[in-house]
Amino acid sequence: MKPLYLLIYLSSTCFLNAGEFSSDFKNTHDRVWLGEEYWANPMEDWLVRDGRIVCIRNGANRNVHLLTHGLSAADPKASFAVSVRMGIEENSKRGSAGFMVGVIDQETRDPRASLLMGKGLVAGVKTNGKLFIGKDESREALASLKDLTLRLEAAPAKKKGFHTLRLLAFDGGTGKELSRLSSPMIKSEVLAGNLAIGCNIDLQSNAKGVGKLSRFWFSEWKAKGGMVEARPDLAFGPILYAMHTLSRGTLSLTAQMPPLGKKDADSVRLDAKDGSGKWKKQAVAKIDPLSRTATFRVKKWKDSRDVSYRVAFETRKKDGSAQERYFEGVIRKDPVDKKEVVVAGFTGNKATAFPNSKLVQNVGIVNPDVLFFSGDQIYEDVGGYGIHRSPVDLAVLNYLRKIYLWGWAFRDLMRDRPTIALPDDHDVYQGNIWGASGRDCGGMKGHSQGGYAMHEDFVNAVQRTQTDHHPAPFDPTPVERGIGVYYGDMIYGRVGFAILEDRKFKSGPEGKVNYWKGRPDHVKDPDFDPSSVDKEGLVLLGDRQLKFLRHFAGDWKGTDLKVALSQTIFCNLANYHGGGQQYIVADLDSNGWPQSGRNRALDELRRGFVFHYAGDQHLASIVRHGIDDWGDAGFSFCVPSIAAGYPRSWRPDKEGRPVRNRPAPGLPNTGDYKDGLDNKLSVFAIGNPAAKNRKGRLATLHDKASGFGVARFNAKTGAIKMECWRLLFDAAKPRPDDQFPGWPKTIRYTDNYGRKPVAHLPSIKITGMKNPVIQVKDSKGELVYALRIRGGSFRPPVFEASETYEVRVGDPDLDSWKTLKSLKGEKSGSPSSRTIKF
Repeated sequence: MKPLYLLIYLSSTCFLNAGEFSSDFKNTHDRVWLGEEYWANPMEDWLVRDGRIVCIRNGANRNVHLLTHGLSAADPKASFAVSVRMGIEENSKRGSAGFMVGVIDQETRDPRASLLMGKGLVAGVKTNGKLFIGKDESREALASLKDLTLRLEAAPAKKKGFHTLRLLAFDGGTGKELSRLSSPMIKSEVLAGNLAIGCNIDLQSNAKGVGKLSRFWFSEWKAKGGMVEARPDLAFGPILYAMHTLSRGTLSLTAQMPPLGKKDADSVRLDAKDGSGKWKKQAVAKIDPLSRTATFRVKKWKDSRDVSYRVAFETRKKDGSAQERYFEGVIRKDPVDKKEVVVAGFTGNKATAFPNSKLVQNVGIVNPDVLFFSGDQIYEDVGGYGIHRSPVDLAVLNYLRKIYLWGWAFRDLMRDRPTIALPDDHDVYQGNIWGASGRDCGGMKGHSQGGYAMHEDFVNAVQRTQTDHHPAPFDPTPVERGIGVYYGDMIYGRVGFAILEDRKFKSGPEGKVNYWKGRPDHVKDPDFDPSSVDKEGLVLLGDRQLKFLRHFAGDWKGTDLKVALSQTIFCNLANYHGGGQQYIVADLDSNGWPQSGRNRALDELRRGFVFHYAGDQHLASIVRHGIDDWGDAGFSFCVPSIAAGYPRSWRPDKEGRPVRNRPAPGLPNTGDYKDGLDNKLSVFAIGNPAAKNRKGRLATLHDKASGFGVARFNAKTGAIKMECWRLLFDAAKPRPDDQFPGWPKTIRYTDNYGRKPVAHLPSIKITGMKNPVIQVKDSKGELVYALRIRGGSFRPPVFEASETYEVRVGDPDLDSWKTLKSLKGEKSGSPSSRTIKF
């Protein structure tokens, strides 16, 4: 039997002034990425090979969406025709291949959301040789599926608002018609949406327990007609997105590329416009073969003005033709003179919200200076089709498909703003992670003992996609297995950012502290003794990061305010978990454990009056932390999830817990408490989920307490204002109830050191220098604290009555210092004073 060709016809008059598409796979080099016009589900199951696209793994509903063209039902008289040449690659006697039309997400009707959430009409051929349109099936069967072209055509029916469909099969060699199938009338609106082709798209192939399914190849995909509309703005690639930071005059920028082929270009170029508006080359970077990233570091960047940039990549075709393609953006000037530096904070990005249109729109209106993603930029279920843990190459492709969705959603915000992204547990395919300095935990079964379940090359690839554009780390020495580190600092807008890794060094609980049955991180015993799990030798941040924080606290060069960015906050606030809101006494995945490590971290932060900005908890909060007493350390702001899938809450009032010092305005569940690990915390605001969720994906996410945070740092006054916005508000017309209860709240940077002094040193008056830095050290030379004061006088508080102190006063920006030595604390009476002149 000769090969087959399936087609659908429309009269030529239907194509006047219509959109038209024709694939170019025959001129495309072999590779995983199909091209900027397509989104493959899942990406790792498709290849361009020998001028065709080939599904290389068996499975249900493997499909390829056309991004740059879709179907519209706006004109009731319009028609369309779509055709594709195809053939069977592996016949398992089950399955199908053909078209998906009118694929749409009914809730949002967004073509990008429809890639993941859309449903549509399917039409094609089954492995039994029968044509089908929806549930209708032809009587006769084709003898061979080795080489076919299917053509599906739609024409207006006599009845207004309806179309008729016809599917035809043709011999691929001769063009001879072999079979046809017509369907009853269908509502025209059903055809509006995405166009796709795919394998095993019929209902039977998607049923559970169907067994092994067939695979197919495709080429010569075409679409035309009045219903076909061009949407070129949805093209994705070849440069997918870029992220950057700017610190101390150095630009660090990473371009994220798709999985290209051996014959594609292997490098990208960074250009910037000079003062005359001409493009000038800045650097060239190789594309990493695993993470598909290309990273630039450009020193002596012109950070005093906005600079337009572009990332350039040469696309190459089989016929030898080449074209340079660009991704453009702006590196904003360092906002050193701005009244306030605005940092938008995000965490927990489930694909149910993709492409996050409302949130992205609202963030654009807020117009932050910096974007901060605290972790879980992806979850394992993002985009569907499960995960691959091995081999490494396949696992990374699987991850890239998921992280590409995140980058696609936020790229128009990231292209013009510095972005900090911190990988967390789900980013490296773990439900929880206690990194144990990079230890190999032998897979997920051993992950609670501490370590990484995935191969070190996978972990490093994930880190490159999210952190390679960060400023250089404080100490780049890798941890075990060569896993890299990224902790360090960034200075931007005279705000110092400490970038932490609060999972990488942390000890695991299993075999160390858990005496209970079940999950080693969830304590459910009401008689639990918190001190039993705070054992010597357990690690939270680890000595290396504590050393960094000590340095960060004392170094105020170019800095007026300080903030620490990490995955999560240093307490165990959430005590109800999941859809059923199960009560948990204590959670060792939280950074309230180990308690001694938590206290050491808080102690280092308060030495620099460092505010803490984090996420992960799926529960927004403002907490002032306590070490020895309530409120003696600093404030933290935990932002809500972008898209909360697993809700958590803090409801001590429900349990009848005693509360003290409930702050105004007397909101429920606020005040001084101890968490389940006996840590002291003062809760000022909490963003609990609603008691009941409304219908609809986005409404449900809103009710589960999804949203984003904003922190406004006023370097001039030292004020820090926290805002916490619900998911579905309108930033152009905000209302008071659009924020969670307790927000906005403003603190001063000095509130981040709440320890009560036992005495004060002599009052220091400074002349000839504005807003100097004060460093207080004890007799051993250890830093007690450091801060940049506002004004010209300061009376340093101290916390040991018998201690002798040294005070350095000056400005690291000017490298000018003076020191007062052998100062003693004064408990009462008229304070003495010292004058320092510059």
